[in-house]
Amino acid sequence: MACILHIETSTNVCSVAVSENGQCIFEQKEEGERGAGAERLGTMVDEAMSFTDNHAIPFDAVAVSCGPGSYTGLRIGVSMAKGICYGRDLKLIAVPTLELMCVPVLLRETVQEEDALLCPMIDARRMEVYSALYDRGLKKVRDVGADVVTADTYKKWLDERPIYFFGNGAKKCMETITHPNAHLIEGIEPLAKWMQPLAEKRFLNEQFEDVAYFVPFYLKDFVAIKAKPLL
Repeated sequence: MACILHIETSTNVCSVAVSENGQCIFEQKEEGERGAGAERLGTMVDEAMSFTDNHAIPFDAVAVSCGPGSYTGLRIGVSMAKGICYGRDLKLIAVPTLELMCVPVLLRETVQEEDALLCPMIDARRMEVYSALYDRGLKKVRDVGADVVTADTYKKWLDERPIYFFGNGAKKCMETITHPNAHLIEGIEPLAKWMQPLAEKRFLNEQFEDVAYFVPFYLKDFVAIKAKPLL
């Protein structure tokens, strides 16, 4: 098992965690305006690194949430992660924000139906959200999309099976998505501590990013997603 520093800055909640041997051993979070919570990221990272240094625990990698989400928050988080990797010669792991949001839902065993889909949503203002569809094994059923939500946006899948919507973009959509198979889970937010199982899996599979060339979601995929029609 590895010791990994986790950084999550995609929404108004900025958080930092440290995991070792599959357990979260340090966590801090700060909530602010959109992207503003990341202003304290440096302090939280310093405290996390002091904690591990004081306990003589060497880091093996840094995991960072790569979006989608706040332009400012992602830029700050990825820059911090890359700087630490350069300074300490560590591996860089990227964890998709929407995927990590599914982790607390699965851990709480909120979803009982075997065929149910998970739909994490990040608010993109008005009736727009970033979302994707995953099954309970976190296999992607529909790619990340920048959705303008209407009653028909997810109807194709809702007609077939239950979908659980969650995240800071979900509640506003439930007045529009009135399908009987649509369910809302409240209180789910992307936090660094939920990155642990996804980051460790990537570490074991040696799924590392090029520190020099890695960029977050908004630079790598934003144009392609905007141009791609929804299914």
